[in-house]
Amino acid sequence: MLKSYYKKTNIEAGCDEAGRGCLAGPVVAAAVILPKNYKNKFIDDSKKIPEKLRYELAEEIKQAALAWAVAEVDHLKIDKINILNASILAMHHAVDKLNLTPDFLLIDGNRFKPYKEIKHLCVIKGDAIYMSIAAASLLAKTHRDNLMMKLHEEFPFYGWDKNKGYPTMLHRDGIRQHGDCKYHRKSFTLLPPQLSLF
Repeated sequence: MLKSYYKKTNIEAGCDEAGRGCLAGPVVAAAVILPKNYKNKFIDDSKKIPEKLRYELAEEIKQAALAWAVAEVDHLKIDKINILNASILAMHHAVDKLNLTPDFLLIDGNRFKPYKEIKHLCVIKGDAIYMSIAAASLLAKTHRDNLMMKLHEEFPFYGWDKNKGYPTMLHRDGIRQHGDCKYHRKSFTLLPPQLSLF
């Protein structure tokens, strides 16, 4: 089971993002403050959890959390400030939306910019170590997946219902055949150089 907290006396918010490596759509971040005594043996890095269980856990987290929030930074902003800055900005927005102010942030990954006066700790693979970060990863992932399913209805030929905007063969075949669309991140390499010649 994952760790319940970094320090028991902190009001800790776990933060994580989803969609950083995608070619289209927003990057989504979540912030979650869990009760210190909260336990759930199924919560883990969202990428390790089957889709059906991800959605069940996301609903349970929303019910159990002392506070939670999700925030998006769209593809246009990603192209303007780059994906790292956009991911950090999305986390800032998520923390900003919490209805309980944390005094400590647990951040998944190794890069972050300080948010106001709140202390933070970056944790590589934190979503496999801390419960609150894993909870945030589940909320971010399920929120973004739902969003990409809706965008798929508008542009079905990219297969976003299956790949959620990640650079799969199906997604790139769609770009080759139909070109990119208004939701694609133009600053990303949408097609490898050898494929763009076809």
